[in-house]
Amino acid sequence: MRLSGTGLTLAYDRRIVASGLSVGIPDGSFTVIVGPNACGKSTLLRALARMVKPRAGAVHLDGAVIGSLPSKEVARRLGLLPQSSFVPDGITVADLVSRGRYPHQRLTRQWSPADAAAVAEAMAATGVADLADRCVDELSGGQRQRVWLAMVLAQDTPILLLDEPTTFLDIAHQVEVLDLCAGLHEQGRTLVAVLHDLNQACRHATHLIVMRDGRVVAEGDPLSIVTADLIADVFGLRCEIIPDPLTGTPLIVPHARWRAIREHTIDEASDRRSITSDSPVNVNPSRS
Repeated sequence: MRLSGTGLTLAYDRRIVASGLSVGIPDGSFTVIVGPNACGKSTLLRALARMVKPRAGAVHLDGAVIGSLPSKEVARRLGLLPQSSFVPDGITVADLVSRGRYPHQRLTRQWSPADAAAVAEAMAATGVADLADRCVDELSGGQRQRVWLAMVLAQDTPILLLDEPTTFLDIAHQVEVLDLCAGLHEQGRTLVAVLHDLNQACRHATHLIVMRDGRVVAEGDPLSIVTADLIADVFGLRCEIIPDPLTGTPLIVPHARWRAIREHTIDEASDRRSITSDSPVNVNPSRS
């Protein structure tokens, strides 16, 4: 595996997020990490991207400890779309996307036609080409997210790490972005994404990592590992698992609240009837 972590202890100041965590990203996979809030998903992704230094253990990229590699070398092999990013005041969309080409530039090789082509292709793929001259700070949250994704695509790395890439996007743009990611995977790139939507994760992942409380509780093909018991254990959610009518992948259907209320009401009514039928009948004797 080109990217893996072994025996990781991950922490922020004194708060330990994960301890003894090991994970391997299959080459050429579309790996999706899911789990409840604050279970360590994004922290793991940031550790794989060298944004969080492990307290113990190590992340390896192409056989080397990632922390030992030069920053530009890492950036030529691995791209990261973070949850939130700082946008310099007044920067245009085209300028921001162009920054994705920085790892490929050297003192003897500055901006080139190949850089321009990569930027144009990335902007077209993410649907932001018509925003090229707009200031990023004028855009909506969804537009900004697509611009950041374009910058990561312009970086042109074989491995992409995406931390909640559908944040701020409406359902149509969520589908567009994930379809774009699926296309990149089909072209041979390795993708690792953190997603909250379990059905989207099951539809797109070739390898699913399920986390809870800073540890991996299940991983593998979604068809093999996603069960109602797993969802109940990890998320505390009662559900049914049915095949997605379009893809055949697991589709998670939560038990509806109205059904739970109705079942509770029926059970209470049944209990009352049972109590009534089992109680002795008091008959007042007639007076003589």
